[in-house]
Amino acid sequence: MGNTASNVAAGKPKTTGSIYRAPLGTTLPTDATTALAADYICAGYVSDAGVVNSKARETAEIKAWGGDTVLNPQTSKKDTFTFTLIESKNTEVLKIVHGDANVTGTLAAGMTLTENSNELDAAVYIIDMILNGTFKRIVIPNGKPTEIGDVEYKDDNAVAYPVTLTAYPHAAYNGATHKEFLQDE
Repeated sequence: MGNTASNVAAGKPKTTGSIYRAPLGTTLPTDATTALAADYICAGYVSDAGVVNSKARETAEIKAWGGDTVLNPQTSKKDTFTFTLIESKNTEVLKIVHGDANVTGTLAAGMTLTENSNELDAAVYIIDMILNGTFKRIVIPNGKPTEIGDVEYKDDNAVAYPVTLTAYPHAAYNGATHKEFLQDE
């Protein structure tokens, strides 16, 4: 089998939304195309940097007498997703960034955002996209924001929230941190 140009794809967000969040324990989707349950709330637009999935594996270097490296066993694996949310007035975005309990009220009636040292909330996350005519869905059954980047308020740029989401092992996936589903349109 030779090169196949149609197998080369760019990741584009679905026009109906690309990042969704639901409470832990929400039923997980099992394919790339089935409509998500109402519990999944869209976090709105993501910056043009898209989503980056880092799969960091660390190993230990074991050397034999004389200095030869003879073994490199894996000592850890961390699975993270980074993205920048740009809907700064979206309640779901604010809950991801500040924590569910730290967002009260509504924009219409008045909203309060509390910043404290409480841990951010773990949840189910879905990342939906289209790869040149193929639907792709990433399902993270236990994801938690572990880093929120600097937020800038400038007149020439959108207020944006850089998020690093760590995916943790989950029993529903036999200890895997996430699953990916693909299906042609």
